Order: sequence, then structure tokens, then C-alpha cells
Amino acid sequence: MTAKLIKGTELRDKILEEIEAEVNEIKEKHGVVPGLVTILAGEDPASISYVTAKIKTAHKLGFNEIQDTQPADLSEEALLEIVEKYNKDDSINGILVQLPLPKHIDDKKILNAIDPDKDVDGFHPVNVGRLMIGGDAIKFPPCTPAGIQEMIVRSGVETSGAEVVVVGRSNIVGKPIANLMLQKGPGANSTVTIVHTRTKDLAAHCKRADILIVAAGVPGLVKPEWIKPGACVIDVGVNRIGEKISEKTGKKIAILSGDVDFDAAKEIAGYITPVPGGVGPMTITMLMKNTLKSLKFKLGIA
Repeated sequence: MTAKLIKGTELRDKILEEIEAEVNEIKEKHGVVPGLVTILAGEDPASISYVTAKIKTAHKLGFNEIQDTQPADLSEEALLEIVEKYNKDDSINGILVQLPLPKHIDDKKILNAIDPDKDVDGFHPVNVGRLMIGGDAIKFPPCTPAGIQEMIVRSGVETSGAEVVVVGRSNIVGKPIANLMLQKGPGANSTVTIVHTRTKDLAAHCKRADILIVAAGVPGLVKPEWIKPGACVIDVGVNRIGEKISEKTGKKIAILSGDVDFDAAKEIAGYITPVPGGVGPMTITMLMKNTLKSLKFKLGIA
């Protein structure tokens, strides 16, 4: 048996089509489009690349996208003033401050200054609390976990009553996806266990999972014998393990590995995500979905 691939690139394209259609409908009925501002301080190459992808996607969907690029020596006070300016701007529905920030700026202080109702990344303590409460209280689930849930649901994997094991306890992926999967409602109703690299007999926990979500940041951590036959395996890990020369460009490119031994695991699992091309493409997609949702909340149509 070879597992069915859950391709993030294909799901991304489908969801973006749905978002674009909804944006056009709202524009026609209400005369507005979602507004998203991305604030970038400094010239970190990875951040620039990521922000560029967000801008391109937002423009394609018909969003009002503002890119606010600031110098690396921007003061913390000045950045807080910029955030407050967009908090008060009625045309902006989503505020995203690209991390990491320069070392002299406190990330938490900046993220906590964002209006929770414009925090489309879902990192503000208020939105973390809303996620814990669950149900209608949830406004903006963090983008990567929300993307993982979409991948599971749209692949037709049954979640109700399923044993879900999450490997990893980060605030960005592990904890929020665990909370999403144990909620009451469609795409959830699961029995969830969180494990990590300090867990005793990690293999045994993984082995009983109907849905195994691995976000530990350890290349090849999960071995094929840890996987229950037919399980759905979501590999969130993107680990740089070396470099190679691209046949297309002749330039050096990174060799990436997930947290799961993919080649062996795909012969045991029922569903599995590849790395790259799995979870990664879903993150920006869900950011766009959250921004659209913010506008819908404002219009009273969410």
C-alpha cells in the first residue's frame, strides 16, 4: 500500500479560488475588499521572501494590500506607533508584523499591541484564549494549524472519535492544532494526545494514532515502525539538512527533510504530506482566509 499524498499546493489553489470568488461577491454587494498590511522591519532575506509571497497572493485575490517596510534601526516606540495607526484604520482588516524583528525590539510587546480583531496571525493572547474557549469564540486560528485541519478534512479523513497524536508542543503549531482537533464540531471531535522529545516511549504513542501530526523540528524523528497502518500523517517539519546544485538554475539550493522518514512512511500510512509541498503552502492561504473573515466580522456576515 502506498499512501495518498495530501498536496498542499493543490489544496492551496482550490482554497484561494474560493476566497477570490467570495472577495468579488463582497466587493459587488458591499463595495469593499479585505485590507491587509504587512509590516517588515529590516532586510532579513527569509522575511523578505515570505512577505513578497504574501503580497503577491493578496494582490491576486483582489485585497487592498499595504507593504510597510521600515529600517532595521527603527525604534520600538516608533513601531508601536505604526501598529496603532493601522489599528485605527478602518480600511485595514488584518495586521501582520513579520518576525523575527530586530533584536532591540520586544516581539511580544509588538504582537500584543495589535488589535485582537485584526490579529489575522492568531498570536495575540486574546485570540489564544478564544481558541481555548472554542466554538463561536474562535475568530482567527493560527494559520499553520488551521491549514493542517483543512488538509485533514478536505482529504476525507474522519476526525470524529479519531486518536490524534501531536508530536511537538510549540505555541505556533503543537498546542493550537491540539486545541483545534479536540473542539466540538465538524473536522474535530478527536481524542488528542500531545507528546514531545521528552515523552517516555514516544514510539508507542505515535503507533496508536489514527492521525499523526509531527511538528518537532527534528529531521526523520518519526520512524516507519512508529506509524499505524493506514494512518493519516501530517509532517510539519521543514529541516535544512544540506545543499545541492539546482539542475534548472545551476545555483545552490537547500535540501529539505521533514520530521518523518517519508519514503518508508508512505508505504505504511494511508495519507501523508510531502516535504516540501505539504503543509507549507497552506500557511499563507489561511492568512488570507483569516483576513477575509475579519472583514466579514466587520460587515456582520461572518
